[in-house]
Amino acid sequence: MLNQIAQDVFQIYLMPRNSINCYIIEGVLVDSGIRSSYGTIRKVLQQIPVHQHVLTHAHADHQGCSDLICTEFSIPLICHPNEVIRTETGMVTTNYPNPKNWVAKLQQKYWAGQGHKVHNTIVENDMIGNFKVIETPGHSDGHISLFRERDGVLIIGDAATNMNLLTTISGLHLPPNVFTQDQYQNIQSLQKLANLHPCIICFGHGSVMRNTNQEFEKFVAMHSI
Repeated sequence: MLNQIAQDVFQIYLMPRNSINCYIIEGVLVDSGIRSSYGTIRKVLQQIPVHQHVLTHAHADHQGCSDLICTEFSIPLICHPNEVIRTETGMVTTNYPNPKNWVAKLQQKYWAGQGHKVHNTIVENDMIGNFKVIETPGHSDGHISLFRERDGVLIIGDAATNMNLLTTISGLHLPPNVFTQDQYQNIQSLQKLANLHPCIICFGHGSVMRNTNQEFEKFVAMHSI
């Protein structure tokens, strides 16, 4: 359920095989899984206090219990300006290529949480503690990543996954097209992240990667445009 990745960085794995993750970075909760993740996250936050909640993007598997957590623990919710409407309404599949397909409908009905008022917005180069905000649109138009330069920790959200979402087999993948607003733009965002040469990469889906042999940069180069 809880795994320390680096100093003041914790992974909360919410489903088996790290298929959905959220993180605590320097007292800030990043993402919140699906609606049923509430109990798990609540137990962790009773051990590790947080003072803020940030979304990498407002999809159902990242904002699922944001409203419950922010309400119970009285913490502010923060996201990119382009994610505010989905965050506040809870209508989180509206930017899917086909928001009316059956997968989107199931996610909206069973995974998504209630909307919650956004306290503040963040953009490129803003700081969350020692983590710099990196705008990485593509999967969602307001998608962000968070990077701590001193030790190379990167919170990547869904710009890439470290598992096959169908088989759960480990490995780097682009996010599925069915959930991605603009894959071309997403690949451009990955190139931007590769230029940071991250040392530790924390994914929304899949195991944390220690990027010792530049596997991430090689993966991005394979998909370069």
